Amino acid sequence: MFAADMVRARSFLLASISLLLIACQAIVQSGDRQNFFELRDGLERSRAVFEQTGKGRVAFLGGSITYNPGWRDQLCDWLRSRFPATEFEFVAAGIPSTGSTPGAFRIARDVFALGKVDLLFEEAAVNDSTNGRSNVEQVRAMEGIVRRARAHNPAIDIVLMHFVDPGKIARYDRGQVPAVIRNHERVANHYGLPSLNLALEVAERIGRGEFTWRDDFKNLHPSPFGQALYARAMQRMLAAAWPEGRSPSPRESALLPPPLDPFCYDRGRLLPPSAVAEADGFELVDRWQNEVGGGTRPGFVDVPMLVGTRPGASLRLPFHGSAVGVFVAAGPDAGVIEYRIDGGAWRRQDLFTRWSRGLHLPWLYVLAADLERGARQEHELELRIIEQQNDKSRGHACRIVHFAVNGA
Repeated sequence: MFAADMVRARSFLLASISLLLIACQAIVQSGDRQNFFELRDGLERSRAVFEQTGKGRVAFLGGSITYNPGWRDQLCDWLRSRFPATEFEFVAAGIPSTGSTPGAFRIARDVFALGKVDLLFEEAAVNDSTNGRSNVEQVRAMEGIVRRARAHNPAIDIVLMHFVDPGKIARYDRGQVPAVIRNHERVANHYGLPSLNLALEVAERIGRGEFTWRDDFKNLHPSPFGQALYARAMQRMLAAAWPEGRSPSPRESALLPPPLDPFCYDRGRLLPPSAVAEADGFELVDRWQNEVGGGTRPGFVDVPMLVGTRPGASLRLPFHGSAVGVFVAAGPDAGVIEYRIDGGAWRRQDLFTRWSRGLHLPWLYVLAADLERGARQEHELELRIIEQQNDKSRGHACRIVHFAVNGA
């Protein structure tokens, strides 16, 4: 009797230890995954729309990593399989070389003009840092995207994604959080948005020897291996947000909190080049063609442009809003401009970038960002091409594809 009790007790103890080990392993795995995403207020609103209406519009806003095929296509396929009774419309709004600042000014045209969006995926962590946007501008622009999205649809779900590049891996290897990720996470925390830190996941897994950057991931524009890794990470996050067998219980749409930055680009919009009130030496070209050399980006060739190529060309633009800028194609012959707001001091901006020698780079120069705003507050931008020239440029060109205004 005693021996049988001992056997039963030993069996029970071994089974308990086994269950404990399984539970611990599950906790460790869950913790690892939680290191790479934060659900915060969750994604129940979009799930409810998908399941209860049988329709859904999902948008992707970002740069070349969003524009290129790969993870985005795989994620669309996964969404169709996760909600087989839902008819999806997917909006691909990636433009190579652009980050959150252009995104804040173009989101109304490129995303919301197509109709109500239920779920938005936004990425800008690579371009915001490599393009040299300041900490202030990174917060100002990302917050503008979020607030503009919530004004468009108070029930929209938004996911911020932090993609990887070698600089971010080096930062994490030194025990530091990249500044751009801190900035974007500040916005995510303030608005309760889910975020996915793919930069941290890739850095940690490379550090553990699971794969290498050189042989497997290969580039900040990921290899097929990297694209699949991105897609799986997104699927894990969405699976955690939308567990099977549980009905959605969406939070009510909350009022927006006060902005982190009162000058965030929450009313960003693009004006056509024809919006100028006066132009001297600039020509409005109906469909600009590249006869200069170098590459082009979609939407920045074969479109209307206001083009000036000689020093002395000038223009005047009246506008309402707290910010104004020019969205240019900065190519091999990009020049230098001077500008002033409301008759103030002249300031100078070199349009030639470190990529311009071989590319007509889509670049949004915000010329003023903290002006007095108000429906009756009209401002005026004056701009002129000057004789000064970048040593690497072949000319003085200023090719304006859009004016950017943050306001009415």
